[in-house]
Amino acid sequence: MLLQGNLSAPNGTGIDPSVFFLTGIPGLEALHLWISIPFCSVFTVALLGNCTLLYVIKTDASLHKPMFYFLSMLAVVDLVLSTTTVPKTLSIFWVNSREISFNACLVQMFFIHSFSTLESTLLVAMAFDRYVAICNPLKYTSILTNSVIAKIGLVALARAVLPVIPLPFLLRRLPYCGSHVISHCYCEHMAVVKLACAETRFDNIYGIVVTVFIVGLDLMFISLSYVKILRAVLSLASKEEQLKAFSTCGSHLGAILVFYIPVVLTATIHRFGSHVAPHVHILLANFYLLFPPMVNPIVYGMKTKQIRDWVLLLFRGKSF
Repeated sequence: MLLQGNLSAPNGTGIDPSVFFLTGIPGLEALHLWISIPFCSVFTVALLGNCTLLYVIKTDASLHKPMFYFLSMLAVVDLVLSTTTVPKTLSIFWVNSREISFNACLVQMFFIHSFSTLESTLLVAMAFDRYVAICNPLKYTSILTNSVIAKIGLVALARAVLPVIPLPFLLRRLPYCGSHVISHCYCEHMAVVKLACAETRFDNIYGIVVTVFIVGLDLMFISLSYVKILRAVLSLASKEEQLKAFSTCGSHLGAILVFYIPVVLTATIHRFGSHVAPHVHILLANFYLLFPPMVNPIVYGMKTKQIRDWVLLLFRGKSF
C-alpha cells in the first residue's frame, strides 16, 4: 500500500491520502508573492538564454564543434531542470496550489535528481574536452569525433538515470501514515523520505552513497583534468599564450563553480546544519536548481564571440 492513514487539508477538509502538500518556503509564506518576482525573472532569463543558445549553435555551422555540442546538451539539461521545478513553485507562490499527487511527486523527484546528475557528468565531459583541446590540440578533432561525443552523451545519460531509478521504487514501498506535508518547493528525495512512518535507514544510506559517489567522482575527474591543463599551460613559452589557453577554460570554470558550490553548501547544511532555519535550506536548494540554468548561457554567451554576435543581431531584428 502506497499511502495510508488520514490527512487533513489546511482548511480542515478531508482529502485523498495519495495527495501530498508542498509548503513552498516555510516561515516566509507571507512573502511568497514578493519572492516569486526573482524566481519568475530567473526562470524567464534561463528559458530565453538556453533557447537562444540552442538556436545559435544549431544555426551557426562554425559552432558545430565538440565544445558546443556539449554546451547544447548542458542547455537542454538546464531547460529540463527549470521546467520541472519552477512552474509548480510559482503556482504555490501565486495561487497557493500546494497539492501534488504521489505519482507526480515521484516523477518530479526522478527528473530533478537524474538531470542534476547528468549536468554534473556533462561538466566532467566538458573538462575532458578542454583537456584535449589544450594538452593535445593537434589530435582534438580526431579524438572528439561526432560518434565519440554521441557515445559520451549516452554514457552520461545512463550514468545519470540508472542510480536514480531505484529511488521512486524505494519510496513507493514505504507507508505514509502521518503528515503528508513536504517542507519544500518541490519533491526532493530526503524531504519525502522524512514523511515515511517506517524504517528508512536504507533509503537514507542509498541517497547519501549515490550523492557522494557521483559528486566525489566528478569533482575528482574535473580536478585531475585541470591539474593536467595547468601543467600544460604553465609549460607554454609566452604569457600571451598562457592567458589565451586559460581564457578557453574560463566559461567552463565558471559553470563548475556555479553548479558545485550551491550543491556542496546545500548537501552540507542539509546533513549537518540542524540549527539552520528551514527557509535557508529551501532557498539554497532552489538556488542550486535555478541559478546554473540562468548563468550558464550568460557566461558562455559573454565568452564566445560567435554567440555574442548572433545575440546582438537577433536583438536588432536582422536576418541571416
